[in-house]
Amino acid sequence: MADEETKLTLIEKLGRVDRRIIFLVMALAVLIPLLVHYTTTIPASPIVQNLFDKVEILPSGARVLISFDYGPSTAPENQPMATSITRHCLEKNLRIYMISLWATGPRQAMELIDEVIKPEFPDKKDGVDWVHLGFKAGGQGLINTLLADFRAMYTTDVNGVSVDKIPMMEGVTSLKDFDFIYCIGSGQPGNKEWIQFAGDPGHIPVGGGTTAVMAPQLYPYYPKQTVGLLGGLQGAAEYEAALIARYPKYGDMSRVASEKMGPQVSAHLVIAAFIILGNVTFLIERRRRRKS
Repeated sequence: MADEETKLTLIEKLGRVDRRIIFLVMALAVLIPLLVHYTTTIPASPIVQNLFDKVEILPSGARVLISFDYGPSTAPENQPMATSITRHCLEKNLRIYMISLWATGPRQAMELIDEVIKPEFPDKKDGVDWVHLGFKAGGQGLINTLLADFRAMYTTDVNGVSVDKIPMMEGVTSLKDFDFIYCIGSGQPGNKEWIQFAGDPGHIPVGGGTTAVMAPQLYPYYPKQTVGLLGGLQGAAEYEAALIARYPKYGDMSRVASEKMGPQVSAHLVIAAFIILGNVTFLIERRRRRKS
């Protein structure tokens, strides 16, 4: 009987642990995986795998429009999505057209060009395999215009080179000339606008990625109006896993999303453990009160 009371007291003490200790445990749960570069492989869910498969079946030379509709504040979630889809497209010899509905988007596209395209795909040429067309204001109005006349809005690339002198711009007059639209977004205008004002009226396949907090608003569009969706960092990690499973050579490259998911998974496990502990303590105390 005494042993049982001792055990109950110990559990009660654990359930009433000082919040500072909880904060310390949470900090360690995040810090340790970061220091040891712990990565976790998450199998691709159907909504992510479907997006991967769509890119995989596109023929060599197909046109893929990538819209960078986010900024530095959500780059930890969005940039790994851009990295994976770009690697996949260039591996498949697809042509990438970069634009942005957000003024902060071109900076993210340039970061991708400098850190991924140029060092990893030195044989791919600006204007032949990829082009950065930059930002245009207008949101959904811009999308409507691009659907009717792409060149009315984009006359040069970000370097001021006329689109008439860019080889891969030959034959591009409307959004309907693209084989796939991929939006990486974190708000409005973004994924929803591309689906509603480009994909639906133009009958163009649309997919993309968004922050975890925005993803629930876009899931209803799957699978009829969007090919697939990367929801937050987990979605990015799932696409990385699908890419590595198909092309193992990318397993040796930076796996940003997979590395960031390590601390996230461990932090979630710690939170779950404290929730369980708190509920067990509550039930034990309630049972004791009833007996007394």
